Amino acid sequence: MSSPPKKAGLSDNAIGAIAYFTPVLAIFFLAIRRYNKRPYVRFHAWQSLVFNVFVIFFGYTLTVALPFAAFLGPRVAMGLICAAALAAFLLWLWCVIGALNGKRVKLPIIGDWAHGQAYE
Repeated sequence: MSSPPKKAGLSDNAIGAIAYFTPVLAIFFLAIRRYNKRPYVRFHAWQSLVFNVFVIFFGYTLTVALPFAAFLGPRVAMGLICAAALAAFLLWLWCVIGALNGKRVKLPIIGDWAHGQAYE
């Protein structure tokens, strides 16, 4: 007996992880019918998109607020920015690894919303 043929292309886990690399890829996976019919891919694409928007907005807000935090001193202000960037990177990495392993890592607030978009 022969085994059934494997599907060509990337697995849903790989596509879900790739969606986190840039908002353009997340939008691509949401726009293309071949991918947007898969709830797992939709979940990670939506969560990635909202997470990226949040990180960009938060980064812009920190950059604008930095001159007003001059009383903290430049080292403290830069330390806060580095800590925020490290936290964002670690969250991003956690999501990518989770997607590769077939897990739906739900970020607070964003994850529940993305779950609703993907499965309803």
